[in-house]
Amino acid sequence: MDIEHVRSRFAKHFDGATGAVYASPGRINLIGEHTDYNGGFVFPGAVDKGMIAEIRPNGTDQVKAYSIDLKDYVEFGLNEEDAPRASWARYIFGVCREMIKRGVDVKGFDTAFSGDVPLGAGMSSSAALESTYAFALNELFGDNKIDKFELAKVGQATEHNYCGVNCGIMDQFASIFGKAGSLIRLDCRSLEYEYFPFNPEGYRLVLLDSVVKHELASSAYNKRRQSCESAVAAIQKKHAHVEFLRDCTMEMLEEAKADISAEDYMRAEYVIEEIQRVLDVCDALEKGDYETVGQKMYETHHGMSKLYEVSCEELDFLNDCAKECGVTGSRVMGGGFGGCTINLVKDELYDTSLKKHRKLSKLNSAKARKCTTL
Repeated sequence: MDIEHVRSRFAKHFDGATGAVYASPGRINLIGEHTDYNGGFVFPGAVDKGMIAEIRPNGTDQVKAYSIDLKDYVEFGLNEEDAPRASWARYIFGVCREMIKRGVDVKGFDTAFSGDVPLGAGMSSSAALESTYAFALNELFGDNKIDKFELAKVGQATEHNYCGVNCGIMDQFASIFGKAGSLIRLDCRSLEYEYFPFNPEGYRLVLLDSVVKHELASSAYNKRRQSCESAVAAIQKKHAHVEFLRDCTMEMLEEAKADISAEDYMRAEYVIEEIQRVLDVCDALEKGDYETVGQKMYETHHGMSKLYEVSCEELDFLNDCAKECGVTGSRVMGGGFGGCTINLVKDELYDTSLKKHRKLSKLNSAKARKCTTL
């Protein structure tokens, strides 16, 4: 992230003024997709790419925001009826509103921001943006500082109430709590978490961008969540203690099969299996068993593609390439419908596997692929 670039753009658009600079990282998720809103476990970590913003209170009741990357400028007020039309500005507006709801006396401010998290790539650029502004507004306007757990919930509530995505807590939590050299196993029901050192010797994580941009609010993301809730409601008829799919076994799901649609059954089957995969991967990492980690990643991709149906032709192609190249593990990362695959690659295979990926891509009629190494 280029702080000087943000500062120069801020000064240009706001008459040479200076403000305070804040930043938050994007994230990867080694395994555990669509488990967060089902009360399960996820296994994310922060990355060295994120969002950075310069902010200065302006003494008015108006927010004046400039997106450096989009070259777009928006002004909006702080009342509910002042919501801006620009989708990127709604993230900032939503954070303002959620902080106000929590008693923070947010006033008008000038801001410019930029990021190097690829937009729509499944690395949670939106959560990084929300976390940046939640932390900043807490520092600038909060007399009684909100704790980090609540700041993560501010970002989640912004997605729910102002951006149309009923997401879980993982992305915002990883952005706020992530630390270098570690992954976080997060229990999304209790918010208990544990850091796992992650410095795999002999392996590296590689993200391959499908160049297909996902739009979760306009996709089937919310429908997937509804399917999970329908399955839980059916299971509760015989198992009243069940609150989330996290509480369910495949035997319970089988009992309820006649009461739910085939589609809802598939969605629930994937989630129940994925929650267990997170725990299996944690156990494998503690043993240094990266072959099992890779196997579980491939299982996750299969489940997301065939059961949860959130993959796409390009992501499946990249996953097939990974298998052909001998990559230890590969899967779609993030909510799906586009974005990246995350790949666990042995060091000695790194150069040859990337070359083979590129060769296969040229032979395939799909869009050209870009490679990003983390």
